[in-house]
Amino acid sequence: MNFLETKITPTIVTILFGFAMWNTSTVTQSAQLMPSIRILGLGVVIVLGLLFLLSGAASFRFAKTTVNPLKPEAATSLVTSGIYKITRNPMYVGLALLLCDWAFYLNSLRATPFILLFISYIHRFQIIPEERALIQNFYEEFMSYKKRVRPWL
Repeated sequence: MNFLETKITPTIVTILFGFAMWNTSTVTQSAQLMPSIRILGLGVVIVLGLLFLLSGAASFRFAKTTVNPLKPEAATSLVTSGIYKITRNPMYVGLALLLCDWAFYLNSLRATPFILLFISYIHRFQIIPEERALIQNFYEEFMSYKKRVRPWL
């Protein structure tokens, strides 16, 4: 299944998983979370998701390296500062958090396994190929960074 590696943008993957979550929530009973917990969850999770997404993208732009997830070999520098001190993949963490937020919005516990499936898909078909490219381009620096910082959280 290597043919799927870095072929579909993570944004499209997120939308597809979000659609699957919505579809599941329409055919199953909702979780019926208390409105106050649901609203709090919606607010906190969307802020965190956007923080991770925007901080990661801004760090790439500041370093003047590619943000294109379909061309990881085009990276011109290894970004290890800012949000990248917390996670090696803040933009993917942000997308996963947005899917968590979507599950809160849908009020559906049955939609939540799709978040784990999303994480598995992104890890296998996006992160692993990206890390191969980083090893090829920045071996010593990346291996040191990889020892210090987790891929997710």
